[in-house]
Amino acid sequence: QVELVESGGGLVQAGGSLTLSCAASGRTFSRYVMGWFRQAPGKEREFVASISSNGGIRFYADSVKGRFTISRDNAKNTVFLQMTSLKPEDTAVYFCTATRVYSRSSIDYDYWGPGTQVTVSS
Repeated sequence: QVELVESGGGLVQAGGSLTLSCAASGRTFSRYVMGWFRQAPGKEREFVASISSNGGIRFYADSVKGRFTISRDNAKNTVFLQMTSLKPEDTAVYFCTATRVYSRSSIDYDYWGPGTQVTVSS
């Protein structure tokens, strides 16, 4: 069982930066692939990024590649999402999630945080 809690969301102007954090409970955090998804109003939840259990492999959605960076600190049971050059279309609720497999599909993720709102103004 893994419990996840996101933090770091907020309001930022276009072109700005934010770093999201996700604190995980449980002793097995280092065994999980961690991911970030987002959901904008009226839209489906979409994959943003994922990172392997040891941090050596990372995947990104094309829409954020080169602007967002996912990382993790297994000693602190925390995963991060550094977001730069933010655009209004990045506005969404961002969710931290955990899985045992590599996947871009939300149905393959087992544990979810409650989400944190990111709003990018133009």
